[in-house]
Amino acid sequence: MDMERLILLPKRPKGEDGYKTFSIRIPEELLEQINSLSTRTNYSRNELICKLLSFAVDRCDVKEGN
Repeated sequence: MDMERLILLPKRPKGEDGYKTFSIRIPEELLEQINSLSTRTNYSRNELICKLLSFAVDRCDVKEGN
């Protein structure tokens, strides 16, 4: 009887997958809005925050001071 094999590849150590973890403080109301969007869109909160941050950073302009 020929059984299928489970192939496991070595897992990269944390921090070597191109992502970094950090914490932020945000107002409770903003967290509630993010949680609501997460529920409505079926994105994880992390996925949603990454999309929102990327959108904002891509559209952000820095105005030089005087």
